[in-house]
Amino acid sequence: MKLNELGRTGIMASELCLGSMTWGTQNTIAEGHEQIDYALDHGINFIDTAEMYPTTPLSQETHGDTERVIGTWVANNKSRRSDVILATKVSGSGYKNVRDGAPISPDTINAALEASLKSMQTDYIDLYQLHWPNRGSYAFRQSWEFDATKQNTAETLEHMEEILSALAGHVKSGKIRSIGLSNESAWGSANWLRIAEQKDLPRMASVQNEYSLMCRYFDLDMAELCHHEDVGLLSFSPLACGLLTGKYLNSKGDDRPTGSRADVSSANLGGRWNDKAHACVTAYKAVAKKHDLDMTQMALSWCLTRPFMASTIFGATTMEQLKVAVGSANLKLNDDVMADILAVYKDYPIPY
Repeated sequence: MKLNELGRTGIMASELCLGSMTWGTQNTIAEGHEQIDYALDHGINFIDTAEMYPTTPLSQETHGDTERVIGTWVANNKSRRSDVILATKVSGSGYKNVRDGAPISPDTINAALEASLKSMQTDYIDLYQLHWPNRGSYAFRQSWEFDATKQNTAETLEHMEEILSALAGHVKSGKIRSIGLSNESAWGSANWLRIAEQKDLPRMASVQNEYSLMCRYFDLDMAELCHHEDVGLLSFSPLACGLLTGKYLNSKGDDRPTGSRADVSSANLGGRWNDKAHACVTAYKAVAKKHDLDMTQMALSWCLTRPFMASTIFGATTMEQLKVAVGSANLKLNDDVMADILAVYKDYPIPY
Protein backbone atom coordinates (compact mmCIF):
# COMPACT_ATOMS: atom_id res chain seq x y z
CA MET A 1 0.00 0.00 0.00
CA LYS A 2 1.44 3.35 -1.03
CA LEU A 3 1.95 5.93 1.74
CA ASN A 4 1.51 9.68 1.25
CA GLU A 5 2.60 12.47 3.57
CA LEU A 6 -0.19 14.51 5.16
CA GLY A 7 0.78 18.03 4.19
CA ARG A 8 4.16 18.89 5.68
CA THR A 9 3.62 16.95 8.92
CA GLY A 10 5.84 13.93 8.31
CA ILE A 11 2.81 11.71 9.02
CA MET A 12 2.64 9.02 6.36
CA ALA A 13 -0.88 7.83 5.60
CA SER A 14 -1.99 4.96 3.40
CA GLU A 15 -3.50 5.97 0.06
CA LEU A 16 -6.72 4.25 1.10
CA CYS A 17 -8.43 5.34 4.31
CA LEU A 18 -11.00 3.24 6.14
CA GLY A 19 -14.22 5.20 6.66
CA SER A 20 -16.29 4.35 9.72
CA MET A 21 -19.62 6.14 9.52
CA THR A 22 -21.66 2.92 9.56
CA TRP A 23 -20.13 1.54 12.76
CA GLY A 24 -22.73 1.65 15.50
CA THR A 25 -25.79 1.42 13.26
CA GLN A 26 -25.31 -0.73 10.16
CA ASN A 27 -22.26 -2.41 11.70
CA THR A 28 -21.81 -3.87 15.16
CA ILE A 29 -18.81 -3.32 17.43
CA ALA A 30 -17.42 -6.73 16.45
CA GLU A 31 -17.83 -5.95 12.75
CA GLY A 32 -16.07 -2.61 13.18
CA HIS A 33 -13.17 -4.35 14.91
CA GLU A 34 -12.99 -6.96 12.15
CA GLN A 35 -12.79 -4.21 9.53
CA ILE A 36 -9.98 -2.44 11.39
CA ASP A 37 -7.98 -5.64 11.76
CA TYR A 38 -8.36 -6.54 8.09
CA ALA A 39 -7.46 -3.03 6.95
CA LEU A 40 -4.30 -2.92 9.08
CA ASP A 41 -3.28 -6.39 7.93
CA HIS A 42 -3.53 -5.21 4.31
CA GLY A 43 -1.55 -1.99 4.56
CA ILE A 44 -4.22 0.57 5.51
CA ASN A 45 -3.04 2.58 8.51
CA PHE A 46 -5.60 5.38 8.35
CA ILE A 47 -9.11 5.51 9.89
CA ASP A 48 -11.45 8.47 9.53
CA THR A 49 -14.35 9.24 11.82
CA ALA A 50 -16.22 12.21 13.34
CA GLU A 51 -17.88 12.98 16.64
CA MET A 52 -21.30 13.01 14.91
CA TYR A 53 -20.97 9.49 13.44
CA PRO A 54 -22.65 7.10 12.70
CA THR A 55 -24.65 8.65 9.89
CA THR A 56 -26.80 5.70 8.78
CA PRO A 57 -29.00 7.21 10.06
CA LEU A 58 -27.95 10.26 12.07
CA SER A 59 -29.59 10.49 15.47
CA GLN A 60 -29.21 12.07 18.90
CA GLU A 61 -29.16 8.61 20.47
CA THR A 62 -26.27 7.20 18.45
CA HIS A 63 -23.94 10.14 17.78
CA GLY A 64 -20.49 9.32 19.11
CA ASP A 65 -21.03 5.57 18.89
CA THR A 66 -18.59 5.21 15.99
CA GLU A 67 -15.78 6.75 18.01
CA ARG A 68 -16.68 4.39 20.84
CA VAL A 69 -16.38 1.39 18.51
CA ILE A 70 -12.88 2.58 17.66
CA GLY A 71 -12.20 3.13 21.34
CA THR A 72 -12.96 -0.45 22.29
CA TRP A 73 -10.59 -1.62 19.55
CA VAL A 74 -7.86 0.71 20.87
CA ALA A 75 -8.41 -0.56 24.41
CA ASN A 76 -8.02 -4.14 23.21
CA ASN A 77 -4.98 -3.35 21.05
CA LYS A 78 -2.93 -0.83 23.03
CA SER A 79 0.35 -2.03 21.52
CA ARG A 80 -0.97 -1.21 18.03
CA ARG A 81 -2.14 2.36 18.72
CA SER A 82 0.96 3.81 17.07
CA ASP A 83 0.30 1.70 13.96
CA VAL A 84 -2.89 3.57 13.11
CA ILE A 85 -3.60 7.19 12.18
CA LEU A 86 -6.88 8.25 13.78
CA ALA A 87 -8.66 11.22 12.23
CA THR A 88 -11.80 12.76 13.64
CA LYS A 89 -13.79 15.98 13.24
CA VAL A 90 -15.43 18.62 15.39
CA SER A 91 -19.01 19.42 14.36
CA GLY A 92 -20.31 22.95 13.96
CA SER A 93 -23.44 24.96 13.31
CA GLY A 94 -26.27 23.28 11.56
CA TYR A 95 -26.06 19.86 13.24
CA LYS A 96 -28.41 20.08 16.21
CA ASN A 97 -27.59 16.67 17.70
CA VAL A 98 -24.17 17.90 18.87
CA ARG A 99 -24.11 20.82 21.36
CA ASP A 100 -27.45 22.02 19.96
CA GLY A 101 -25.76 23.12 16.75
CA ALA A 102 -23.28 25.52 18.34
CA PRO A 103 -20.72 26.88 15.83
CA ILE A 104 -17.07 25.84 16.01
CA SER A 105 -15.25 27.89 18.65
CA PRO A 106 -12.39 27.39 21.11
CA ASP A 107 -14.95 26.26 23.71
CA THR A 108 -16.68 23.74 21.45
CA ILE A 109 -13.30 22.40 20.32
CA ASN A 110 -12.28 21.92 23.95
CA ALA A 111 -15.45 19.97 24.67
CA ALA A 112 -15.41 17.98 21.45
CA LEU A 113 -11.75 17.05 21.68
CA GLU A 114 -12.03 15.81 25.26
CA ALA A 115 -15.12 13.77 24.33
CA SER A 116 -13.38 12.24 21.28
CA LEU A 117 -10.27 11.35 23.30
CA LYS A 118 -12.44 9.67 25.90
CA SER A 119 -14.61 7.86 23.34
CA MET A 120 -11.62 6.56 21.38
CA GLN A 121 -9.70 5.73 24.57
CA THR A 122 -6.56 7.45 23.32
CA ASP A 123 -4.30 10.22 24.56
CA TYR A 124 -4.00 11.93 21.18
CA ILE A 125 -5.70 12.45 17.82
CA ASP A 126 -3.43 12.16 14.78
CA LEU A 127 -5.53 14.43 12.54
CA TYR A 128 -8.16 16.78 13.98
CA GLN A 129 -10.46 18.31 11.36
CA LEU A 130 -13.03 21.11 11.23
CA HIS A 131 -16.09 19.37 9.80
CA TRP A 132 -17.37 22.42 7.90
CA PRO A 133 -16.84 26.18 7.94
CA ASN A 134 -18.88 28.35 10.31
CA ARG A 135 -19.53 30.78 7.45
CA GLY A 136 -21.22 28.08 5.34
CA SER A 137 -20.16 25.78 2.52
CA TYR A 138 -21.21 24.81 -0.98
CA ALA A 139 -20.76 21.10 -0.16
CA PHE A 140 -23.61 18.59 -0.05
CA ARG A 141 -25.53 20.05 -2.99
CA GLN A 142 -25.62 23.53 -1.43
CA SER A 143 -23.76 24.84 -4.48
CA TRP A 144 -27.02 25.49 -6.29
CA GLU A 145 -27.87 28.41 -3.98
CA PHE A 146 -24.46 29.20 -2.45
CA ASP A 147 -23.99 32.95 -1.87
CA ALA A 148 -20.60 34.05 -0.50
CA THR A 149 -21.68 37.71 -0.40
CA LYS A 150 -23.48 37.01 2.88
CA GLN A 151 -20.16 36.30 4.59
CA ASN A 152 -18.40 38.88 6.75
CA THR A 153 -14.73 38.93 5.75
CA ALA A 154 -13.34 40.52 8.92
CA GLU A 155 -15.32 38.22 11.23
CA THR A 156 -14.28 35.16 9.24
CA LEU A 157 -10.58 35.99 9.35
CA GLU A 158 -10.75 36.82 13.06
CA HIS A 159 -12.48 33.48 13.67
CA MET A 160 -9.78 31.61 11.74
CA GLU A 161 -7.01 33.12 13.86
CA GLU A 162 -8.95 32.38 17.04
CA ILE A 163 -9.45 28.72 16.07
CA LEU A 164 -5.84 28.23 14.98
CA SER A 165 -4.67 29.71 18.28
CA ALA A 166 -6.91 27.32 20.20
CA LEU A 167 -5.70 24.36 18.16
CA ALA A 168 -2.11 25.43 18.75
CA GLY A 169 -2.64 24.91 22.47
CA HIS A 170 -3.87 21.37 21.91
CA VAL A 171 -0.98 20.61 19.57
CA LYS A 172 1.46 21.91 22.19
CA SER A 173 -0.17 19.74 24.87
CA GLY A 174 0.20 16.66 22.67
CA LYS A 175 -3.50 15.98 22.32
CA ILE A 176 -3.44 16.72 18.57
CA ARG A 177 -0.65 15.85 16.12
CA SER A 178 -1.95 17.66 13.04
CA ILE A 179 -4.99 19.58 11.85
CA GLY A 180 -7.14 19.60 8.74
CA LEU A 181 -10.17 21.09 7.01
CA SER A 182 -13.33 19.59 5.57
CA ASN A 183 -15.90 20.90 3.10
CA GLU A 184 -13.71 23.97 2.51
CA SER A 185 -13.25 26.28 -0.46
CA ALA A 186 -10.09 27.60 -2.11
CA TRP A 187 -10.51 31.04 -0.53
CA GLY A 188 -11.08 29.56 2.90
CA SER A 189 -8.19 27.11 2.64
CA ALA A 190 -5.82 29.82 1.42
CA ASN A 191 -6.64 32.05 4.35
CA TRP A 192 -6.25 29.30 6.95
CA LEU A 193 -2.77 28.76 5.50
CA ARG A 194 -1.92 32.46 5.28
CA ILE A 195 -2.90 33.19 8.86
CA ALA A 196 -0.99 30.15 10.12
CA GLU A 197 2.14 31.36 8.37
CA GLN A 198 1.80 34.98 9.49
CA LYS A 199 1.05 34.12 13.12
CA ASP A 200 3.31 31.04 13.44
CA LEU A 201 0.34 28.81 14.16
CA PRO A 202 -0.34 25.17 13.16
CA ARG A 203 -0.75 24.62 9.43
CA MET A 204 -3.68 22.79 7.85
CA ALA A 205 -2.31 19.51 6.47
CA SER A 206 -5.33 18.27 4.54
CA VAL A 207 -8.81 19.03 3.33
CA GLN A 208 -11.59 16.46 3.30
CA ASN A 209 -13.99 17.24 0.46
CA GLU A 210 -16.30 15.15 -1.68
CA TYR A 211 -14.55 13.75 -4.75
CA SER A 212 -15.36 10.96 -7.17
CA LEU A 213 -15.87 10.22 -10.85
CA MET A 214 -19.23 11.96 -10.43
CA CYS A 215 -18.16 14.94 -8.31
CA ARG A 216 -15.07 16.76 -9.57
CA TYR A 217 -15.34 20.34 -8.32
CA PHE A 218 -11.96 19.79 -6.65
CA ASP A 219 -10.15 19.45 -10.00
CA LEU A 220 -10.02 23.20 -10.47
CA ASP A 221 -9.15 25.86 -7.87
CA MET A 222 -8.75 23.45 -4.95
CA ALA A 223 -6.40 21.18 -6.92
CA GLU A 224 -4.25 24.18 -7.79
CA LEU A 225 -4.11 25.30 -4.18
CA CYS A 226 -3.23 21.80 -2.95
CA HIS A 227 -0.43 21.49 -5.48
CA HIS A 228 1.24 24.77 -4.60
CA GLU A 229 0.62 24.64 -0.85
CA ASP A 230 1.31 20.97 -0.02
CA VAL A 231 -2.21 20.27 1.22
CA GLY A 232 -3.58 16.83 0.42
CA LEU A 233 -7.15 15.88 -0.43
CA LEU A 234 -8.89 13.27 1.69
CA SER A 235 -11.74 12.41 -0.64
CA PHE A 236 -15.05 11.34 0.86
CA SER A 237 -17.83 9.57 -1.05
CA PRO A 238 -15.44 8.27 -3.77
CA LEU A 239 -18.16 5.78 -4.67
CA ALA A 240 -20.89 8.45 -4.67
CA CYS A 241 -22.65 6.82 -1.71
CA GLY A 242 -22.68 3.48 -3.54
CA LEU A 243 -23.88 4.71 -6.93
CA LEU A 244 -20.50 3.87 -8.48
CA THR A 245 -20.75 0.26 -7.35
CA GLY A 246 -23.67 -0.12 -9.77
CA LYS A 247 -25.89 -1.66 -7.09
CA TYR A 248 -28.67 0.90 -7.58
CA LEU A 249 -29.00 0.61 -11.35
CA ASN A 250 -31.82 -1.93 -11.17
CA SER A 251 -33.83 0.09 -8.64
CA LYS A 252 -37.21 1.29 -9.84
CA GLY A 253 -39.14 4.25 -8.46
CA ASP A 254 -38.98 4.20 -4.67
CA ASP A 255 -37.44 0.73 -4.59
CA ARG A 256 -34.09 0.60 -2.77
CA PRO A 257 -31.88 -2.44 -2.06
CA THR A 258 -32.65 -3.66 1.47
CA GLY A 259 -30.05 -2.58 3.98
CA SER A 260 -28.36 -0.11 1.62
CA ARG A 261 -27.72 3.51 2.59
CA ALA A 262 -30.57 4.61 0.34
CA ASP A 263 -32.81 2.23 2.26
CA VAL A 264 -31.80 2.97 5.86
CA SER A 265 -30.58 6.56 5.75
CA SER A 266 -31.10 8.79 2.70
CA ALA A 267 -33.50 7.73 -0.03
CA ASN A 268 -32.04 10.23 -2.50
CA LEU A 269 -28.45 9.67 -1.30
CA GLY A 270 -27.99 13.25 -0.22
CA GLY A 271 -29.26 14.71 -3.49
CA ARG A 272 -27.30 12.32 -5.71
CA TRP A 273 -30.25 10.20 -6.88
CA ASN A 274 -31.62 11.39 -10.23
CA ASP A 275 -32.00 10.22 -13.81
CA LYS A 276 -28.86 11.99 -15.02
CA ALA A 277 -26.79 10.38 -12.28
CA HIS A 278 -28.08 6.93 -13.18
CA ALA A 279 -27.24 7.57 -16.84
CA CYS A 280 -23.73 8.58 -15.79
CA VAL A 281 -23.31 5.42 -13.69
CA THR A 282 -24.53 3.34 -16.64
CA ALA A 283 -21.83 4.90 -18.81
CA TYR A 284 -19.09 4.20 -16.25
CA LYS A 285 -20.36 0.65 -15.84
CA ALA A 286 -19.96 0.19 -19.59
CA VAL A 287 -16.33 1.33 -19.32
CA ALA A 288 -15.68 -1.19 -16.54
CA LYS A 289 -17.33 -3.97 -18.54
CA LYS A 290 -15.40 -3.07 -21.71
CA HIS A 291 -12.09 -3.41 -19.88
CA ASP A 292 -13.14 -6.36 -17.69
CA LEU A 293 -12.82 -4.37 -14.47
CA ASP A 294 -14.74 -4.42 -11.23
CA MET A 295 -16.68 -1.14 -11.25
CA THR A 296 -16.04 -0.37 -7.57
CA GLN A 297 -12.33 -0.96 -7.94
CA MET A 298 -12.18 1.13 -11.10
CA ALA A 299 -13.80 4.09 -9.34
CA LEU A 300 -11.47 3.88 -6.33
CA SER A 301 -8.34 3.19 -8.36
CA TRP A 302 -9.08 6.23 -10.53
CA CYS A 303 -9.18 8.41 -7.39
CA LEU A 304 -5.73 7.12 -6.44
CA THR A 305 -4.32 8.40 -9.74
CA ARG A 306 -5.14 12.02 -8.91
CA PRO A 307 -1.96 14.02 -8.16
CA PHE A 308 -3.47 15.95 -5.23
CA MET A 309 -4.81 12.86 -3.44
CA ALA A 310 -3.45 12.21 0.05
CA SER A 311 -5.92 9.41 0.79
CA THR A 312 -9.24 8.13 -0.52
CA ILE A 313 -11.80 7.39 2.19
CA PHE A 314 -14.16 4.49 1.57
CA GLY A 315 -16.64 2.69 3.78
CA ALA A 316 -17.99 -0.84 3.84
CA THR A 317 -20.85 -2.60 5.58
CA THR A 318 -19.67 -6.14 4.72
CA MET A 319 -16.30 -7.83 4.66
CA GLU A 320 -16.85 -8.68 1.00
CA GLN A 321 -17.22 -4.96 0.20
CA LEU A 322 -14.12 -4.18 2.26
CA LYS A 323 -12.00 -6.75 0.44
CA VAL A 324 -13.08 -5.44 -2.96
CA ALA A 325 -12.24 -1.88 -1.95
CA VAL A 326 -8.83 -2.79 -0.54
CA GLY A 327 -8.05 -4.62 -3.77
CA SER A 328 -8.36 -1.37 -5.71
CA ALA A 329 -4.90 -0.36 -4.48
CA ASN A 330 -3.45 -3.14 -6.66
CA LEU A 331 -5.33 -2.08 -9.79
CA LYS A 332 -3.53 0.11 -12.31
CA LEU A 333 -5.70 1.76 -14.95
CA ASN A 334 -4.11 1.87 -18.40
CA ASP A 335 -4.28 4.73 -20.89
CA ASP A 336 -7.26 3.22 -22.73
CA VAL A 337 -9.31 3.02 -19.53
CA MET A 338 -8.38 6.56 -18.58
CA ALA A 339 -9.37 7.83 -22.03
CA ASP A 340 -12.77 6.15 -21.77
CA ILE A 341 -13.29 7.58 -18.28
CA LEU A 342 -12.48 11.06 -19.59
CA ALA A 343 -15.02 10.64 -22.39
CA VAL A 344 -17.76 9.83 -19.86
CA TYR A 345 -16.74 12.80 -17.74
CA LYS A 346 -17.12 15.15 -20.69
CA ASP A 347 -20.64 13.83 -21.26
CA TYR A 348 -21.61 14.00 -17.55
CA PRO A 349 -19.44 16.68 -15.86
CA ILE A 350 -21.92 17.45 -13.06
CA PRO A 351 -24.58 14.71 -12.92
CA TYR A 352 -25.90 15.82 -9.52
